[in-house]
Amino acid sequence: MSDFEKNLSLYGLEINNALDKALSPNFLNSPDIAPEKLIKAMRYGSLNGGKRLRPFLLSQSAKIFNIPAKTTIDAGLAIEMIHCYSLIHDDLPCMDDDDLRRGKPSVHKKFDEATAILAGDNLLTLAFEILVKSEDYSAQLRNNLIIELAKNAGAGGMVGGQMFDLLGENKNLNKDEIANISAMKTGALILASVRMGAIIGQADEKEIFTLSKYGQLAGRAFQLADDILDETASEKQMGKATGKDAGRGKSTLISLIGLKEAKTQLDEIIEQAIIALEPFGKKANGLKEIVLFFGARKN
Repeated sequence: MSDFEKNLSLYGLEINNALDKALSPNFLNSPDIAPEKLIKAMRYGSLNGGKRLRPFLLSQSAKIFNIPAKTTIDAGLAIEMIHCYSLIHDDLPCMDDDDLRRGKPSVHKKFDEATAILAGDNLLTLAFEILVKSEDYSAQLRNNLIIELAKNAGAGGMVGGQMFDLLGENKNLNKDEIANISAMKTGALILASVRMGAIIGQADEKEIFTLSKYGQLAGRAFQLADDILDETASEKQMGKATGKDAGRGKSTLISLIGLKEAKTQLDEIIEQAIIALEPFGKKANGLKEIVLFFGARKN
């Protein structure tokens, strides 16, 4: 295991511990009346694996500005809750219709559709409660983090991207339309992770602009790698059904340019992302390793 993989695993463990605590009956609002089934569904959808890449991105962005990892946990926890809620909802029959997630039954299969919807709803609201109550950030910093996360998780980001994705089914989308869906549905939370780390680090406008360029490229790399894996990996590798984009009539970059050219473009995007980090020198090694990991991942 490389140093990068060790660091990712260790930080992921910290996020898992924070998730476990935040989703325990003792720490949820009104634990005496919170439905047990809802709590179980939230825990199942959040603690059933996952690399915790988005919180790690946030921590590595903050590290550039000498922010210790422990100071990034609350923000990382919030963005991971948003990510987990999005996966629960994406798997629903009315969305991407996936029965498997991380090699296990999706939340709506383990429980039921209504419970899955409500579990996602509560993870969404709880994410912002975590930020509002955090004692690690000043009031102004909490406000800035909430605005950043809300903007990228909402209609102008992840949720809007999901809508465009649904509207694009069985249509011949062009490269720009496909790129826009990718940037919103997948890339927005990755961009938010990088920017929130910079916000915690009190980065100036130029530094945030530079890191935003990296974040956008990292989001593109992640989605393109995901599309390639959907074409080439097995269901066992991915822990979910593969080859589903074509079956649902979805346009992907691969459907337009082919697998070989997609792999070439992925390498180019990763190189551009690494170049974008050059102003930060060795301080950005963590972010460099993450985008390289995006390109090399097998699931």
